[in-house]
Amino acid sequence: MYQWPSLAIGELEFQHPIIQGGMGVGISLHRLSSAVSLCGGLGVIAAAAIGLEIRHEIKNLREADKIMLDREIRKAKEIAQGKPIGVNIMVAVTDYEEKVKTAVDAGADVIISGAGLPFSLPAVTEGKSVCLVPIISSARAAELILKRWWAKHKRVPDAFIIEGPLAGGHLGFKEQELKESVAPDLLSILDDVLFLVDKWRIKIGYSIPVIVAGGIYRGWEVREALERGASGVQMATRFVATHECDASMAFKKAYVNAKREDIVIIKSPVGMPARALKNKFVESMMRGERKPVKCPYHCLKPCEPKKVPYCIAEALIKAKEGDIEDGLIFCGARVYEVDKIISVNQLMDEIYKEYMGEGV
Repeated sequence: MYQWPSLAIGELEFQHPIIQGGMGVGISLHRLSSAVSLCGGLGVIAAAAIGLEIRHEIKNLREADKIMLDREIRKAKEIAQGKPIGVNIMVAVTDYEEKVKTAVDAGADVIISGAGLPFSLPAVTEGKSVCLVPIISSARAAELILKRWWAKHKRVPDAFIIEGPLAGGHLGFKEQELKESVAPDLLSILDDVLFLVDKWRIKIGYSIPVIVAGGIYRGWEVREALERGASGVQMATRFVATHECDASMAFKKAYVNAKREDIVIIKSPVGMPARALKNKFVESMMRGERKPVKCPYHCLKPCEPKKVPYCIAEALIKAKEGDIEDGLIFCGARVYEVDKIISVNQLMDEIYKEYMGEGV
């Protein structure tokens, strides 16, 4: 009989070893995150361009981001009856430190940061009771963070999330590696990171949890990852096809209808490769067509509006709101396995049964 373990991050403990991945530009807001936390996992709000939800009311995205992030965290905490809520804040966003402060002040329990190395995170949250979790794609990145945080702040991350090459959205691997399927395997990266954190366990006196993400879809894959040494998993794609997901029904149905051949690796305007579903918009981008960009946001540091072929924030919000032909639909590599829309509670139960080998 298999054992279904809990997940500990800092002083927090979760009934299920599952983190719902933060999906930006409105896919995971208070409805999804609170539902996951209520079920015993860690629900996560994504801060990226969150202010676009109220862009018709407040034109200044920086101000809108602050209002919406504060509002969404407080709503999620209220609905989740005080259970922990995480916030994903990409290092690449223009006002990273400001967003972190807003999230902490609103009551976020966990700050998850990727798309860059969050070297400034301990300083920004100093004196605050919040867990800090960097997203990495290699043991080298983990080592750089450990050394910098320890040297400057005498602290280490409360956990690491390894995002492998099968994840959705922006990816921390080379475009050629992804297209030719030669990027390092997620569990191989896990082995390297576990070796590293074990050395640090001797140094600091306790172990840092390592969570894996990207391509983990079925419960038996959760079990395999935990047997390999992971403390938990982060899943995003499966949570899109839930009633509580904050995306439009058209967006969710695009996942349900997706086929393996619909998945493509594209080059994002910010210079990173990304995984998305092929549609009219993506096909036009792959042909090299350019949509005039009048950037009212400058939401990402690497983005140069005069050079980019399109505004990624506008493309993502279009898809989120239901324009699935002229918008950009990020997805994970296993999206073609999504075949129905269910509740978060049903999904958690399904993952548990798959983990335990029931009906498999």
